[in-house]
Amino acid sequence: MGLNAEWMQRDLEVLWHPCTQMKDHERLPVIPIRRGQGVWLEDFEGKRYLDAVSSWWVNVFGHANPRINQRIKDQIDQLEHVILAGFTHQPVVELSERLVRLTPAGLDRVFYADNGSSGIEVALKMSYHYWLNCGQPAKKRFVTLTNSYHGETVAAMSVGDVSLFTETYKSLLLDTLKVPSPDCYLRAAGESWEAHSRAMFEHMERTLEQHHHEVAAVIVEPLIQGAGGMRMYHPVYLKLLREACDRYAVHLIHDEIAVGFGRTGSMFACEQAGITPDFLVLSKALTGGYLPMAAVLTTDKVYQAFYDDYSTLRAFLHSHTYTGNPLACTAALATLDIFEQDKVIEANKALAARMASATAHLVEHPHVAEVRQTGMALAIEMVQDRSSRAPYPWQERRGLKVYQHALARGAMLRPLGNVVYFLPPYVITPEEIDFLAEVASEGIDIATRDAVSVAVGNLYPHHRDPG
Repeated sequence: MGLNAEWMQRDLEVLWHPCTQMKDHERLPVIPIRRGQGVWLEDFEGKRYLDAVSSWWVNVFGHANPRINQRIKDQIDQLEHVILAGFTHQPVVELSERLVRLTPAGLDRVFYADNGSSGIEVALKMSYHYWLNCGQPAKKRFVTLTNSYHGETVAAMSVGDVSLFTETYKSLLLDTLKVPSPDCYLRAAGESWEAHSRAMFEHMERTLEQHHHEVAAVIVEPLIQGAGGMRMYHPVYLKLLREACDRYAVHLIHDEIAVGFGRTGSMFACEQAGITPDFLVLSKALTGGYLPMAAVLTTDKVYQAFYDDYSTLRAFLHSHTYTGNPLACTAALATLDIFEQDKVIEANKALAARMASATAHLVEHPHVAEVRQTGMALAIEMVQDRSSRAPYPWQERRGLKVYQHALARGAMLRPLGNVVYFLPPYVITPEEIDFLAEVASEGIDIATRDAVSVAVGNLYPHHRDPG
């Protein structure tokens, strides 16, 4: 038995993997990884895989980045963890100062959580509690977009709209208001992204007009609905939404867990609309893919609504054991240093252009409905027929054909069902982008052949992936 097979067997005897039908692994091998370097992952027998999805959208500066490694090594000899209730430490103070300076003006307070879903819970609870403290207890509902995804905890699922993840648990979920997404894949022929996004805002306008008295906040994934199939829309929607939230006295929550830190072409997606949300939730790339941590930034106005004598019971009594962990804060500080010192956002423009040119030939593929891109995120939507955009039946589970081919060729492309996407680390080279495009093209050709075996199928039964 080879080393890979040995580790796979040991794994399957004890592990339950996330977002996985474990029975699939009777035929689909688990890939054991021994080490990572830059954009590459290496298994126990020396085969390498290009990490095209940044290991679930977190790794922006490569695996085993020496600059981040060294900062964590230095910190671990000083302080590994300390309770953040009543205590503080240098990394968390410095990180908070930098996040306040880096994010749009007005976000002056930082609250930490352990992961993205937990960060969403913080923002939802904080918004509801704000209105309660302000004497408006009726404002307790949330507005969300169709096809949205905000995490796997109960409140985070409540404001999501991907049925694969929520349907089973619907009896546990909060009662939310869902508004049609501005998803530009659904625009009419010849209609621009901006025109479609403006038109779709009418649904949000009507909902807020009718329900603002009972709504605490609107929550959106700005510009890219990630787990919903990398569906994208125009920044004008965010500008209109900010204006409407101000007009109707409703909070605006931006979930930038997946899109923050340069993914959309600007440091934060909200910058492209020139707005400041009331809550900005960050995670994933925050620590460069090293350690779990989330940051929820909000305004001093929100903060002051909780600031009072203890006896009033207005405090935000929410906590996580590893809140503000020094090692995670240090990884984040090292990550922000790289952004600053290497002019990453500017450098990414050339990489994004290369991604576009490398996949341009797929625009005319008979089984590709759309190749869409926002910054360093590019998606290719496979369909039965290009002209009608008829989707493949989910039961055919064609995405795995791309995944399997990519593994054989030395790439980790993890499709969102019928959507093949690139979300690579920012240290990828133009030549590595060309390689990914070649592998994806071959995989799409294989996956869209008429006769496709469904014995194993896609990793997910529909076309979603929580990221």
